Amino acid sequence: MTFKSFLAASVAFASLTPAAWAQSAPPSTAAAAPVSSLVSAVDIPYQQFTLKNGLRVVVHTDRKAPVVAVSVWYDVGSKHEPKGKTGFAHLFEHLMFNGSENAPGDFFEPLQQVGATDFNGTTYFDRTNYFETVPRAALDRALFLESDRMGYLTGAITQGVLDEQRGVVQNEKRQGDNQPYGLLEYKLTEGLFPASHPYGHTTIGSMADLDAATLTTVKDWFRDHYGPNNAVLVLAGDIDVATARPLVEKYFGAIPAGPKSVAPPAAVPASLPGPSSAVIKDNVPATMIVRTWAVPGLNDPAAAPLDVAAGVLGGLQSSRLDNELVKRDKLAVQVSADNSSFAQVGTFTINAIVRPGVDPAVVSRRIDEIMAEFLKNGPTADEVNRYVTQTVSRRISGLESVGGFGGKAVALAEGALYSNDPGYYKKQLARLAAQTPASVKAAADQWLSRPSFSVQVVPGKRDAYEEAKVPPAVAVQAAPEPAAKGTRGPLPTVGQIAGLSFPKVEHARLSNGVEIVYAQRATVPMTQAVLSFDAGAAADVADKLGTQALTLAMIDEGTRTLNSVQLAEAKERLGATIGTNSSADRTTLSLQVPSANLGAASQIWADVARAPAFPESEFGRVKTQQLTQIQLELTSPNGLAQRMLPRLISPNSPYAKAQGSGDPRAVQALTRADLVAFQQAWLRPDKAKIFVVSDRPLGEIRQLMEQRFGDWRATGTAGQKAFPPAGAATRPRIVLIDRPDSPQSLIVAGAQTGLKGTDDLLPYEVGNDALGGSFLGRINMDLRETKHWSYGAGGNFRRYEMAAPYAVQAPVQANQTGPSIAAMRGDIAGYVGAQPMTQAEFERAINGATRSLSGDFETSGDVLRAMQANDLYKRPDDYYATITQKYRALTLPQVNAATKAVIDPGKFVWLVVGDAKQVQPQLGTLGLPVEVMPAAAVAAPVATAAPATPAPAQR
Repeated sequence: MTFKSFLAASVAFASLTPAAWAQSAPPSTAAAAPVSSLVSAVDIPYQQFTLKNGLRVVVHTDRKAPVVAVSVWYDVGSKHEPKGKTGFAHLFEHLMFNGSENAPGDFFEPLQQVGATDFNGTTYFDRTNYFETVPRAALDRALFLESDRMGYLTGAITQGVLDEQRGVVQNEKRQGDNQPYGLLEYKLTEGLFPASHPYGHTTIGSMADLDAATLTTVKDWFRDHYGPNNAVLVLAGDIDVATARPLVEKYFGAIPAGPKSVAPPAAVPASLPGPSSAVIKDNVPATMIVRTWAVPGLNDPAAAPLDVAAGVLGGLQSSRLDNELVKRDKLAVQVSADNSSFAQVGTFTINAIVRPGVDPAVVSRRIDEIMAEFLKNGPTADEVNRYVTQTVSRRISGLESVGGFGGKAVALAEGALYSNDPGYYKKQLARLAAQTPASVKAAADQWLSRPSFSVQVVPGKRDAYEEAKVPPAVAVQAAPEPAAKGTRGPLPTVGQIAGLSFPKVEHARLSNGVEIVYAQRATVPMTQAVLSFDAGAAADVADKLGTQALTLAMIDEGTRTLNSVQLAEAKERLGATIGTNSSADRTTLSLQVPSANLGAASQIWADVARAPAFPESEFGRVKTQQLTQIQLELTSPNGLAQRMLPRLISPNSPYAKAQGSGDPRAVQALTRADLVAFQQAWLRPDKAKIFVVSDRPLGEIRQLMEQRFGDWRATGTAGQKAFPPAGAATRPRIVLIDRPDSPQSLIVAGAQTGLKGTDDLLPYEVGNDALGGSFLGRINMDLRETKHWSYGAGGNFRRYEMAAPYAVQAPVQANQTGPSIAAMRGDIAGYVGAQPMTQAEFERAINGATRSLSGDFETSGDVLRAMQANDLYKRPDDYYATITQKYRALTLPQVNAATKAVIDPGKFVWLVVGDAKQVQPQLGTLGLPVEVMPAAAVAAPVATAAPATPAPAQR
């Protein structure tokens, strides 16, 4: 079930008076904390034991919250699949979520009931894993469920279940294929490895092999690979080994060992006889050049220096490829390099998107020249140090979580499974910190001087490929749910779940009136801060959509004291991440940094906020990057939908301006003066608040923020957002955006509700849980689990400050587009009509929402987002600390009445992105008018009845 573009460009922030900023010192050149001190902060103490049946158990104690991460990793991935069974490991990941002999039905049901968070599963070359973070009082239930699917699964796999999940997996494959550049992974894999190599096919597998899977073959696959002696169980959180051992013995001890585990299939980095290349055509806006090498895996000493090499070449904001190809030569709009280390092999990849109008051969030649220079001279000591500092900083932040996709349980499980050492993360960090220019050059010489495989994806009609075919429509038989066998007793009950301990939120003001909203979290030595401006997409310039995006892209392209490269390098030496973002209502400039480097990093942060240079020398490049991004949006199903839906459901609102990266004609005409005008009007201290979560005390934070921002004064006229009264209801219809040769259609729809984000939406959100708000919602269960026409579908209230429309979304296989719209209309109509939320669905929603609170706010980032939401929606600081009582006060009749009052299925506007020649005939029976438009027409701007007013530019 299975990441930048800061595009950029000169003179000081014109809303500052030069005298005001001159009083502040230029960014600090203070030395950063040494990498060794950062590495020493990364520590996950653990204990382990092994059951008689071979199950290896690793336990880490973290008492910061009453939750436990449960993570089960099986030593089976796509590298274990023989010819004819590609995709089996991933198919089984899905099957193992569909119920077991003593816990039939979807596993998400009992997990949501107990308030599980971060629950999911993944498959890749080397492993399949399942994970959930649960309240400590629900640990018994989680262990029962995990042990039941480990030891008691095959009896629950029926032909109906197999057919159902096979259809879901195939739609997951179509969903990936349907994206721009979506076929690249297949071509890279087949060109780098022979088909017989364990890493020689993609994890998703082939349609033919998935179709050929039978009940016998999948059950045999399970028996061969999913025994306890082929797995690692990690428990991390509010647990200790003395408590864990008897629980694990109780639930897993009786499961017999599977076949004796065998050595992993022989896999060494493939050696190409010489450089080779391929060209594929796709509906993309710009040529992509990819160059890849097979290299050693994560246990090899070369892994760490190759990580550094990738970072220096294309992983840092100041990387060589970015500085040369993008910023200096202006040959590419985006570049990257990555070293992906798997258990036995790795892939080192360079990726460049060619600037439109540039000959790709020129870009390829420059890549060769940059690589040759790197191999000849290696990196500098400063480059190595910057990469290592950034990497360790991010690792510290990521390990605040006990589970999920990248927390402490993951680090321990990866080490145990791939390296026979749960503490292998320490060795990896130590090796990284020990890298020198010489060691990096040596590894690069050995592995990157070998022949590479290159692919160019060029604009054009997508090459035909067999797996794009959509199967004929067939009658769907729902998989019946068998009764629980009951051989292990009932599901364990859930004990008393501890209430949420939300940190105390405090407030302070700077001498210029800017408010600080602060909470202290000491679990990791990090500070996260957000400078939030009352702006957002609603503040974009109505006839110049994309102004805000270009302003934000340019804001870190240099300040009065640092140019673009110097700025990037300064951040990297401190392990600091400074980024921009925009929601419908707010524009933000964020900072994340080890607290040991907060002083120097906050000075750079303030310099970016207060004195961006907007250099003319960078303006054209950054504008081209944004224009290319717009063209990418116009070839992407999601990009097209996200640009079009706001103007269909909010045509007279400032929120209709949320159209991706903007209007290409307007962006092309933008000048530096336009960006200055936007910055003066909106990114100013009288529209700002500072939100901080840190291990450092408020007094220290306030003093530092006063030094950085206390003398900041606004000048000129502030921008104003005007929201007109709610207009007439939108005209229900279907708008079909023609995107030829799409194996899937993306369906989105929405309607206004009369609600605002500042209203109390709790009853409405509870009411939506069983319709579209969770995996178990009726829309998803219908289209995915029952009909298996989609990989996932759902709906939610899009909560903005001044509006809260309801929207649904479903990517579906192309030949089921019309029936899928009919099914969703029926699901919605029934839910607000004759089949409202049931008592069982209501209780599940309330239990899930209240029991998950400790997991929902486990990390500093969670708390920081909650503080900003409370401010935006005008809620008290203790909103989440007291929300359980609010949930418990709700009643089913109240929730059903609230849902029925605001969701009107007759008011929805439906938007379909798909192949008109396949889709249009399916829409005629739905009783709605159908409008067809080409994808290129989505670039057209939209006027709003209430434009935001910027201040005049000041030079």
